[in-house]
Amino acid sequence: MNGKRRRLLLAAIDPMLEPEEQVEVATIVNLSSVSVRRTAAFAAASAIVSGGMAVIPVPTPMYLAMTDRRFFVFRANPTFARPEEHLMTIPRAGLVRSEIKERLLNSSFVVSSPDNEQGLKIIFPLVGRKDRNAIAAAVPLGG
Repeated sequence: MNGKRRRLLLAAIDPMLEPEEQVEVATIVNLSSVSVRRTAAFAAASAIVSGGMAVIPVPTPMYLAMTDRRFFVFRANPTFARPEEHLMTIPRAGLVRSEIKERLLNSSFVVSSPDNEQGLKIIFPLVGRKDRNAIAAAVPLGG
């Protein structure tokens, strides 16, 4: 993510941060909701749904920021660099992820929680490998 996009995203997140909460990763991704029951890696698990999470039926460009405590998701404005709308905040505690799926132009994994039946598929562009690895290292592999 370029410097301007990162600064605008951090400015949008700053008022939401708890004391001493630190942003660890800020990146652009595509997100889609998935049924964990249909995801082989999570056949026994259920997935994420935070309080006001809207179902995202197709991959949509989003800003994703991971702090030491939570994930913040904002809709990315397609024309301007700024985040457009705060969509959800997801606590990191208890989250697990699937194996990373590598593709020619991108990679992805599903993040889920044992409490619900929806998971969040995070799709990283090829250039987002460093951010993907940082997030994958922070969220344990689920069974």
